[in-house]
Amino acid sequence: MAATYMHIGIPITNKKPGMVYNEGAKFWVSNVDGYDYKIEYLKFEEGTPFPEVLHRNPHVAYKVDDLEKYVADADSVICGPMMDNETDRLAFVWKDGAILELYQEG
Repeated sequence: MAATYMHIGIPITNKKPGMVYNEGAKFWVSNVDGYDYKIEYLKFEEGTPFPEVLHRNPHVAYKVDDLEKYVADADSVICGPMMDNETDRLAFVWKDGAILELYQEG
């Protein structure tokens, strides 16, 4: 198994300039490369399918080579696995007291 750091996701209550809206999932997101330290700011809107725990807690995202193995190794699954686009998949899990986003390219 191999995991590579991607970003830290921080939920916020006020939009930052340049955030993009994801209409299907009802949340605003910043460009990770627009901030030092690879920060992804997230503002969730009412009706988003993402669980409340993600609205209130930061997460650390990793690109993984085998999503199923990492999900199986987690303490519990928050949501997913799900498709991010036509080929990539992701899941949010609890591992060692932290929320992790696991992302596998297709």
